[in-house]
Amino acid sequence: MKLIVEHLTFSHGTKKIVDDISLHIKKGEFVGLIGPNGSGKSTILKNIYRTLTPVSGQSLLDGENLYQMSRRKTAKKIGVLGQENHISFDFKVEEMVAMGRSPHKGLFTIDTKEDRNIVYNALKKTGIENMAKINYMNLSGGEKQRVLIARVLAQETDFLILDEPTNHLDINYQLQMFDSIRELGVTVLAAIHDLNLAALYCDRIYVIHKGQVYKAGKPKDILTEETLLEVFGIHTDVAIHPITNKVAITYLPRNLNR
Repeated sequence: MKLIVEHLTFSHGTKKIVDDISLHIKKGEFVGLIGPNGSGKSTILKNIYRTLTPVSGQSLLDGENLYQMSRRKTAKKIGVLGQENHISFDFKVEEMVAMGRSPHKGLFTIDTKEDRNIVYNALKKTGIENMAKINYMNLSGGEKQRVLIARVLAQETDFLILDEPTNHLDINYQLQMFDSIRELGVTVLAAIHDLNLAALYCDRIYVIHKGQVYKAGKPKDILTEETLLEVFGIHTDVAIHPITNKVAITYLPRNLNR
């Protein structure tokens, strides 16, 4: 499943938040959005998964206009993990994850054995199968994040949109989550805060700066010392790691040479 975003612009009042954004994500690619806080990454994703409505531009999923799809059809095609996940009522963990099956079922359809197996596998992939009967509200921030990731996995879509998917997770679960997502073989568009994780897992990266695409390409071409200084204002040492053969970034303190 591929996504083409063309000339997407979104404004809040008279202020443009993102301007003339074009993204091309091929089937099976893991594509990252990186950029400073407030650069527009989340806004771009929200416009694609329709929490926000763009002023202009279009998003095509396998050639079909996303903005003309029904919400149910969209939910069958795209799994979304946003930054804001407010839950008004308490549910058991397994019930939360089972909500991911909703787009595939009728209003009063009960869970099938297949649904239960899919939910269990999602719980297992995220390492929370032993929490199935625990109330969601009683979990830590990191545990809640794993439940939300499991719910997206249970949705079984061919395209995932992830906004800081490893928020609140320690490094062990960050790696586990990205490994699990890569193993799915689906198309992924993710806003990623950790540049080393972006380098490790992304096939391509879009750098978002001041609401526009600043650069795009493979991690080794994008994550350079010059670009990181220009966009993030940080000094770094960038090298190719001898084991992973991926870009590895070391952050340098401002007063290193003082």
